[in-house]
Amino acid sequence: MEKDFGVVVLGGYGNFGQVIVRRLAATSAMPLWIAGRDRAKAEALAAETGARALPLDMNAADLVERLRATGARLLISTAGPFQGQDYRVARAAIGAGMHYVDLADARAFVCAIGELDPAARAAGLLVCSGASSVPALAAAVIDELLPRFSRLDAIWHGISSSEKTPGISTLAAVLDYCGKPLSQWRDGTWRQVFGWQDLARHDFPAPLGRRWVANCDIPDLQLFPTRYPSVRSVRFSAGVGLRLTQFGTWALSWLVRAGLLRSAVPLARLLHRGAVAVERFGDGRSGMFVRLDGLATDGQPLRLCWELLAQSNDGPNIPCMAAVALARKLADGSLQARGAMPCLGLVSREEYLAELDGLAIGSALRSL
Repeated sequence: MEKDFGVVVLGGYGNFGQVIVRRLAATSAMPLWIAGRDRAKAEALAAETGARALPLDMNAADLVERLRATGARLLISTAGPFQGQDYRVARAAIGAGMHYVDLADARAFVCAIGELDPAARAAGLLVCSGASSVPALAAAVIDELLPRFSRLDAIWHGISSSEKTPGISTLAAVLDYCGKPLSQWRDGTWRQVFGWQDLARHDFPAPLGRRWVANCDIPDLQLFPTRYPSVRSVRFSAGVGLRLTQFGTWALSWLVRAGLLRSAVPLARLLHRGAVAVERFGDGRSGMFVRLDGLATDGQPLRLCWELLAQSNDGPNIPCMAAVALARKLADGSLQARGAMPCLGLVSREEYLAELDGLAIGSALRSL
């Protein structure tokens, strides 16, 4: 029962963490702990939501013992960036007898989570990485649409965010591959492309309209060619609504690619201040698209495009809801999967979108 299923949210007072805490506090009876190094922030949100504050350092030697002492059943980690992070938090959760879910979008981190599978299975626990818009929601949409295809040939999906600036650590994670080479599955072979290049546009329905997007490195690029073996191309693109920010990042990628900058990461704090300064020029709208190309069951060409549109700056809620849905399913016993795995096939599109009820977010499917 929910009242016996406690949840620790690591980084629970951060941008994504507090969305999860607020949603679970408002819609469930699960005991909640807001964990992190900043006691004051944890206590402030705990007082507001009825949760408990848990001062906690993910690098502490007694992390297992501190987690075990809560008696909670699930640890949700929002403590990014996950690029370059090891699995100490997931291992600590297993040691404490807790399920583990994270919001990672770092390709290597998510794709290699299976190394914890023997330990997770031996403990009878679920260890799940990538519980976010990608790969969780994207895969849920593809899985639902797949029966319409006799052969799926290509996947192009992307996200265009509003002007709302993410935290510095999230921005640094994005800048880490700006102008750097990454591999994409193109025309049945692995090819090298560069982060924040290959500018393309996607025309969302009104009121979002035309948005520009560019290459980003995410787990889907590696996971989807295996999950959907007929696919010959998998592409992911992302961007922001403000063209000044979008084209500025694209220009920055060329400086890195040309070797004039070793990395864009040292500029993260400066760019964060600049992005915050121009937020007032945005429209508060963001979107996600999943475009599928192939053959229909009657053998005719088929192109479908599923789109999610958010207004009133409600878009930042979207990446958080896979973790909320997983917590709910683990608490009520409807999710029996155990072991360590990327977040694929664990949450349906319907379950994911149900957690967005009450927000200015809608979705639709169209043929192109």
